[in-house]
Amino acid sequence: MKLYIKYMVSLRCKMVVKEELKKVGVNYATVDLGVAELPGKITAEQRSQLKTALLKSGLELMDDKKSILIEKIKNVVIEFVHYSDELPNVNFSDYLSEKLNYDYTYLANIFSEVKGINIQQFIITHKIERVKELLVYDELSLTEIAHKLNYSSVAHLSNQFKKVTGLTPSHFKKLREKRRNRLENM
Repeated sequence: MKLYIKYMVSLRCKMVVKEELKKVGVNYATVDLGVAELPGKITAEQRSQLKTALLKSGLELMDDKKSILIEKIKNVVIEFVHYSDELPNVNFSDYLSEKLNYDYTYLANIFSEVKGINIQQFIITHKIERVKELLVYDELSLTEIAHKLNYSSVAHLSNQFKKVTGLTPSHFKKLREKRRNRLENM
């Protein structure tokens, strides 16, 4: 049996879900982003207790098939962008279709209908968040970041970054450094 959980986007969320499953006496086989796989069934009372406990942590147990599919799409994007060491050089629409076993057009239409943005915009938003994270860590050059996230060039990454944030990557980095310096001098 699978339980689908909304807003589960980090390793910390996985830990919370595992804890809450244990507390309500439910065994699990695996817990991944957005889903907990159980070896057996769950009682209505356990489901209710789990739903309440997860809500307190900002997570939500889902029942609606459309919401579950949207959450699956989001989790594939998040895993793809944030948790891959290096993004595979594949067409994301093919990757998503293969991963979820649905036609990409169907997935794209449902996602746009429910979220109000298309999948590509969602991916770009997450890629830019990842770029920000990598810039803050200051371990990779912009060229290395562009390569890591499959941008065709540094210019393409910079243009997309500026469209989303209003800043160039170098300006963003300078602002972070100024802020850090001010905090250190307090």
